[in-house]
Amino acid sequence: MLLSDAHALLYSLRSFAAAMLAYYIALSIGLERPSWAIITVYIVSQTSVGASLSRCLYRLVGTVAGAGATVLIVPTFVNMQIVCSVMLTGWIAFCLWLSLLDRTPRAYAFVLAGYTASLIGFPAVSDPGSVFNIAIIRVQEITIGIVCAALIHRYILPSRISGLFNSKLTQTLHAARQLVADTLAGKSDKVSAPLQLALALQFLQGISHHIPYDFALSVPARQARKALHDRLARLAIVNGELRDRLQVIADMPTDIQTLLNDVQAWLTCDNVGKHKSTAEALQKRSTRLLQKRAMQSLTFEDALGVNFLGYIAELISLIHQCERLSQAIFHAEPETIRAEDSAAKGYIFHRDPLSAIRTALGAFAIILSGCLIWIDSAWSDGGTAVSILGVCCTLFGSFDTPAPHIVKYIIGSFWGVLISLIYSFALLPQVSDFPVLVAVLAPVYLLAGSLQARPPTTFMAMGITLTLPVLCELGAHYSGNFADAANTAIALFFATGFAVFSMSLLQTVQADAAINRLLKLCQRDIRRSVNGVFKGDETHWTNLMIDRAALLLPRIPRSRPSSARALVHLMHFLRIGLGVMHLRRCDMPSGCGINAILYDLTRSTETEALRERIAEITVQCLPATDKPSRQLVDKLVDLHCALRTQDEESTNDK
Repeated sequence: MLLSDAHALLYSLRSFAAAMLAYYIALSIGLERPSWAIITVYIVSQTSVGASLSRCLYRLVGTVAGAGATVLIVPTFVNMQIVCSVMLTGWIAFCLWLSLLDRTPRAYAFVLAGYTASLIGFPAVSDPGSVFNIAIIRVQEITIGIVCAALIHRYILPSRISGLFNSKLTQTLHAARQLVADTLAGKSDKVSAPLQLALALQFLQGISHHIPYDFALSVPARQARKALHDRLARLAIVNGELRDRLQVIADMPTDIQTLLNDVQAWLTCDNVGKHKSTAEALQKRSTRLLQKRAMQSLTFEDALGVNFLGYIAELISLIHQCERLSQAIFHAEPETIRAEDSAAKGYIFHRDPLSAIRTALGAFAIILSGCLIWIDSAWSDGGTAVSILGVCCTLFGSFDTPAPHIVKYIIGSFWGVLISLIYSFALLPQVSDFPVLVAVLAPVYLLAGSLQARPPTTFMAMGITLTLPVLCELGAHYSGNFADAANTAIALFFATGFAVFSMSLLQTVQADAAINRLLKLCQRDIRRSVNGVFKGDETHWTNLMIDRAALLLPRIPRSRPSSARALVHLMHFLRIGLGVMHLRRCDMPSGCGINAILYDLTRSTETEALRERIAEITVQCLPATDKPSRQLVDKLVDLHCALRTQDEESTNDK
């Protein structure tokens, strides 16, 4: 907790220094609203160098794109206020749709393209002649804030995100080893346990995206991170297969049990040198035992044992490769990295264009409704209110339930308004020079910046840091106009309140609906795989399903009890999809009936008959004396076990 407090305070100090530097520069060159430089600093600042610099770049690109779109739209439809509002709203909705499809930190550029058009465009609808000057000045103010934030966070006590990545990777590898050790010992019986690895992989991917901006790691290291992700994702699957086999095999042969005990001891060993040498010895043992038993397999039970040994051998190899890759990343060993990263896929993001369209259309309806209210009422500050409404729709549109986050922002804005009034009419009139102004602003901004660095209070703190510069009118000269401050505050609370109400109706996605949507997409992709039209190989499928699992996990607590088994179903879809893909790539004897089984797989709910047919075909292929036949038998056993588990879970659901 003390370390977290220290990091938050350091972040707050850096952000405040960058904000004051940007404010001073904007004042010195005579910009119209230098307060926007302060706002920009607090929007782009992150707790690490890489995240801050990437956010700065994306904000700059998004700001230029949004300002350019505004300059094109507003003068073109200068005499048609409603049409102009529709075009601006359409641009914002389009940018939101692109950001929802991207799903990487790069999506922030699309968010800012819509965000900027909203802030510049709607207030300029009633005064289109000034839109070009406003856009140029706004881009200048924002650019100053971006440059100052980037310089301060880069060179003043920088907190590198690569260190966070290395630390989280070490924790993830240790947790993965312990998870598999518990599975082999029969202690882990929860399907959700290995899927917690999906969240860790998602978090690592989020960090990894910012690492190049740390200027710390090279291209080979980035490839190694992809290869490491592929192996950890595969490890989650192997863990589930091992747990399933241990439940099926009633009488474990002595030689396999001995190997199993040694693997457990190896997984829990903390001696690095011994761990490496033991891994190589275990790999050789498991390979020899696998080859021996494969030649002697005559029954389906024998094939099941060989299949189990295959996963033990793969487990050892995956853990060993993960450790080699992690050490290569930590110590920058290019040769080791190149040897391990062949054909690396990396993180695959689930994208749902239809859901993104739904959210974008909801934002379009919300913003356009605000425009119609503003135009019909002829409210002088209506443009400001609609611009804030557009910001809410873009910034919070990616959340399933945006309303609670906007409420936090409203709470922060309420405190920001109160503090602004105290500053505007009690403290700022007494300030005569810049150093005194910095000292006066420091207490509030240092506290708010510290809160902004903590995820539970981020949005509330932003309500303070973004409201204070606007309402205090931190310009070249003190104005102290209470009417302007009151009107701006009214516009702020009207817009955010309307956003809470309208986004609750049009942009809230229930957890159960999101879960069911993901599961249906998984079933659709399995059908495509059976038909041979799924675009992607086994690694692509595994990584895609890992991302879907990471999307499911946070939604389970908010869903109905009946949705609690969604993770179980997703794991079954993952395994069935892999089984189908593997079988389609095997050399199948003509007339064996496997293609008919795959055809029936997507059309029949009675899996018991399918399992019996798979078992019969498996026995017909024994003994598997060559590599192609062994692969075919192995994948038939995989599909048989996946269908068995699915059948059991369907019975439990009933």
